[in-house]
Amino acid sequence: MSQAKFEEWITERRISEVECLVADMSGTARGKILPPSKFLKGNKSRGLRIPEEVFTLTINGRYVWETSAVSDAAIDIYLQPDFNTIRLVPWYSEPTAQVICDAFHLNDDPVDISPRHVLKRVLALYKEKGWRPIIAPELEFYLVKRNIDPDYPLEAAVGRSGRKEAGGQAYGIDAANDFDPIVEDIYDFCEAQELDVDTLSHESGPAQLEINFNHGDPLELADQVFLFKRTVRQAALKHDMYATFMAKPHENEPGSSMHIHQSVLDVKTGRNVFAGKDGKPSKLFLSHIAGLQRYLAAALPLAAPNVNSYRRLVPESDAPTNVHWAIDNRTVSLRVPSSDPANLRVENRVPGADANPYLAFAASLACGYLGMIERLKPTDPVEGSAYRYAHTLPISLDEALDKLNYTKSFKQVLGDKFVEAFQDVKHEEMQHYRRVISSWEREYLLLNV
Repeated sequence: MSQAKFEEWITERRISEVECLVADMSGTARGKILPPSKFLKGNKSRGLRIPEEVFTLTINGRYVWETSAVSDAAIDIYLQPDFNTIRLVPWYSEPTAQVICDAFHLNDDPVDISPRHVLKRVLALYKEKGWRPIIAPELEFYLVKRNIDPDYPLEAAVGRSGRKEAGGQAYGIDAANDFDPIVEDIYDFCEAQELDVDTLSHESGPAQLEINFNHGDPLELADQVFLFKRTVRQAALKHDMYATFMAKPHENEPGSSMHIHQSVLDVKTGRNVFAGKDGKPSKLFLSHIAGLQRYLAAALPLAAPNVNSYRRLVPESDAPTNVHWAIDNRTVSLRVPSSDPANLRVENRVPGADANPYLAFAASLACGYLGMIERLKPTDPVEGSAYRYAHTLPISLDEALDKLNYTKSFKQVLGDKFVEAFQDVKHEEMQHYRRVISSWEREYLLLNV
């Protein structure tokens, strides 16, 4: 969309405000809200300014001051709207627009620690090889009662029946229909924003739902998942409940994932390079899997970015614990669904729903890219349950950050400066987390030690 058509779009819809959005390291929406006239004027003069440090904000909203990844002069950067991402915000009474922006320094260099730029960087590497990645994310989330006091455990939300689900109702039609009012609002909000969501199903946990997105361009889908999370939270609030994308919100229930189906097309022919001319898996396909196997541990902080993320990645919990792969097997990290050659793909089952979609997609594709250019070979596919094999994925955010820090080739693909900024943010969050005294400690240590 051109600048002129963009201005026409705003005028025709009588837009009263424009939200300029960027995703920070955690995938939280940051930016500015402006009247249309100021937005259009600022866009023409690099006037949509925000601090560079917005990309070193922690999940608890604190700046990371001790980092060399940003200027110590606290400089401004400017936002450049991607006009192709302009959408209405359907939950406001006043006509409001939202647009996702790229971030640039005042000399017009891209801000290389911006998560959206990191994904663009990885996609550019594929393009140089004549490849075009295709992905399809599947995103799980829980509906929970309003939780005003964080010291209290979360409780499942109550649907039309008036009763809380006693346990999981995996693929339950009636269980999903119990939340029809909020689901209808989610679909209506998505349609208004042209978010390309596909099927909905009830997952294994109480009031746990999953939405599948149609396959497509990774950047477009990262934008959609970024907006979708915000959309679901707003729809839930409308029905006096919360929607949470925490990886493990309930102690004794399955976690929430963001599975990523990925394949690679040849740009010239449009052919899926994962399948050979005979229809069988190609060498590039096997190398892509091998790259995921080799680099998943280093990529884990981007796929499981919070201390809570590692409560999901435990045995016998519908989540993977190692880097094995297999055909149509949901106990492995890397599942190859049964399909025809044109749709041959690998499903990365490691990322959690709490991951920043730009970074999770970038990390997963970076692993496969490295496998393809390094011509790596995978292990043999496993038969039966992969839980009988050793737990080889990092078991904590600390361990995963160490793996990232010492994996040079993976860091270079993402950008060393970005990795430095990301690690500084996560280390700051870990320091804050370590100061918190949990209810478990009060329960078992208070009077017993």
